[in-house]
Amino acid sequence: MSKILVIGARGRAGSAAVTEAQNRGYSVVGVARTTTAERVAGDAGLVVGDVTDARRVAELAAGCDAVIAGVYDGGSDPGEFFPRAAQALVDGLEKAGVRRLVWVGLASILPTADGTLLMDTEGYPREYRSFFLSHQAALDVFAASSLDWVSIAPTGDFDHADPSQKGRYRVAPADAQELISYADFAVALVDEADHPEHHRTAIGVVV
Repeated sequence: MSKILVIGARGRAGSAAVTEAQNRGYSVVGVARTTTAERVAGDAGLVVGDVTDARRVAELAAGCDAVIAGVYDGGSDPGEFFPRAAQALVDGLEKAGVRRLVWVGLASILPTADGTLLMDTEGYPREYRSFFLSHQAALDVFAASSLDWVSIAPTGDFDHADPSQKGRYRVAPADAQELISYADFAVALVDEADHPEHHRTAIGVVV
């Protein structure tokens, strides 16, 4: 592995992935949506790009070994944005000849230990259900392609109180009570970009 493209490099998961990849000695290019974006970690080049533009995705991904994408657009309808971004990634990466995509997913659409999706468990917030389903729509786009993708989410949520890196994680069923720091989550993202162990599936990780 020599070069990783991180789309959404100004986001919390994306910036953590940039830092982790750089710490491992990889060449990293970060992508942000706006020209006002400040530089991210270390020496990462930061370029402007729209994840819903397949042509731009192809340009940015050319020469990369893998792509990590943690994207969100608060100004767009999630039901349109996520599947459109997924399709642009599929088309753009195919054109660029990049096979591996690591997607930052959601715990809510992962199965719990008994097989029930987390979003369907008692007491889980219902008001964001359309947002959860928009993420699932993106995974459906990936599943219909030949891309070697994996969606990684925390099994529950991110640990905002303790941002430290423990340097470990494990794959586990969804559990709303479990937490993982962005730094440890980034370890999983870069691991799956560098040495893929999960293919064409969605997983949850926790410390």
